[in-house]
Amino acid sequence: MRRVYLHTVYERIWHWWQALAIMLLLVTGLEVHAPHTVALLGFRYAVFVHNVLGLALLLNAALGLFYQLSTGRIRSFLPEPRDFISLALRQVRYYLRGIFKDEPHPIAKTPMKRLNPLQRVTYLAILNVLLPLQIVTGVLIWGGQRWPSVVQALGGLGPLATIHTLAAWLFAAFVLMHVYLTTTAGHTWSAGVLGMITGWEEVENHQPKESQ
Repeated sequence: MRRVYLHTVYERIWHWWQALAIMLLLVTGLEVHAPHTVALLGFRYAVFVHNVLGLALLLNAALGLFYQLSTGRIRSFLPEPRDFISLALRQVRYYLRGIFKDEPHPIAKTPMKRLNPLQRVTYLAILNVLLPLQIVTGVLIWGGQRWPSVVQALGGLGPLATIHTLAAWLFAAFVLMHVYLTTTAGHTWSAGVLGMITGWEEVENHQPKESQ
């Protein structure tokens, strides 16, 4: 094993703030969706907190995009066409079997290649499809009384709320899968978590030639 500095200070702050905002959005959104079942803050206060958190999430996402573009680290999110299929299948095998046999990671992890092919595709879908969809539907639901003609042209609040709720469940599923893989794919259950706190991770010193 060797220690590698993978996550900058800004990336760690961004990650934990984004994680906290998403978790609180899920909780407050659940209360807004089912106020008679979940009563933690009260409906009106839950709506207010949910809206504020949504704005904070949007601003944090915009700052993150600016950072990734200005530093060039956005390249670490872009899938590489060369050997993409074979490397993705190798990663699938590792997730399904290799983790449980304590096999080494099939893809070399470096500061500019921190994500494997499956992670790159997943993050691209979340950041470019799921997050914008959640933001747009959330803004339209919030502005239903302000822009009634726009909302009605899109089918009304019912379909928008359904799409917004479905996207929220997809976010919740991603969070669960992310936590699971973070605590199982490292050499210890806490290695990935500590890496996102300190910036340093311990990675395998020897990797297959195909993944270099």
